[in-house]
Amino acid sequence: MSDQIPLEERIAHLTRLVEDLSDVVVVQGKRLERAERQIALLVERALDAEDGAQPPAANQRPPHW
Repeated sequence: MSDQIPLEERIAHLTRLVEDLSDVVVVQGKRLERAERQIALLVERALDAEDGAQPPAANQRPPHW
């Protein structure tokens, strides 16, 4: 019976570890999605710039500059 206590403790520890790692994977997945969206926007802007399109109004200098 004394052999079960360490096994139960190990199982509890490993269960907690799996839950913690799962949380990390979720956070990293969200960061990856955000980075992919940002890259897609940057690629789109770069392609627009190559085509001679005007940059978005937010990126243009005011006329007094």
